[in-house]
Amino acid sequence: MAVEVKKLLEAGVHFGHLTRKWDPNMAPYVYMERNGIHIINLYKTAAKMEEAGEALAKIAASGRKILFVATKKQAKDIVAEKAASINMPFITERWPGGMLTNFITIRKAIKKMATIDRMKKDGTFLTLSKKERLQVDRLRAKLEKNLGSITDMTRLPAAVFVVDIKREHIAIKEAQKLNIPIFAMVDTNSDPRQVDYVIPANDDASKSIDMILTHVTNAVTNGLNERKADKQAKDAAKAKADAKPAAKVEAKVEASNEEE
Repeated sequence: MAVEVKKLLEAGVHFGHLTRKWDPNMAPYVYMERNGIHIINLYKTAAKMEEAGEALAKIAASGRKILFVATKKQAKDIVAEKAASINMPFITERWPGGMLTNFITIRKAIKKMATIDRMKKDGTFLTLSKKERLQVDRLRAKLEKNLGSITDMTRLPAAVFVVDIKREHIAIKEAQKLNIPIFAMVDTNSDPRQVDYVIPANDDASKSIDMILTHVTNAVTNGLNERKADKQAKDAAKAKADAKPAAKVEAKVEASNEEE
């Protein structure tokens, strides 16, 4: 899936941070300096987008989950929409400390949500006092806000995709500790050495974020479609294999009936 540099340019993906705020480790991805701002080399961005897309497609094809993380204002809605469209977990509110490193506790909190939902269905909730019901409702709302988007993530993700690694430094550290591959949009003020798959890009502009996320989610969709096609092919082959013995039995029965 080729990336058009012209479209990246139109989306403002090339705009980095002020030169005085840059991280020297981003030097390989900087094209030039203009008016005190670093300009990102979009040809390198395009190449890195394709590389990350291929890797994410393979992960999706394996049936594992990719966790998307972006809590900054201009990114959270885009990430929530894109991740939800491909049925992947995402964090766009506050990063829950220990989200990855203490995943068992996070799963317990998610199960608490399910327990509250069951209480409401079986009528147990109505047996509580008015004050208790209010407390339970508040707890449910809080859990939904912070963890509702990861309820289907029953195990640690196979990878995390991050927008703005400086802001999401806790998520980065947790993923590093567990050796979970990190994919990220990395601006000129960040250290790319923290990331396994670097996409050098403007992580502040919504158009830039949308452009990168569209490419990434399209790649994941391709991986999911490949997995679906493989499953259908295997099911068809199995059905065909199961049909052969049945056909032989029928043939033997017919032959036997003819002899009689």
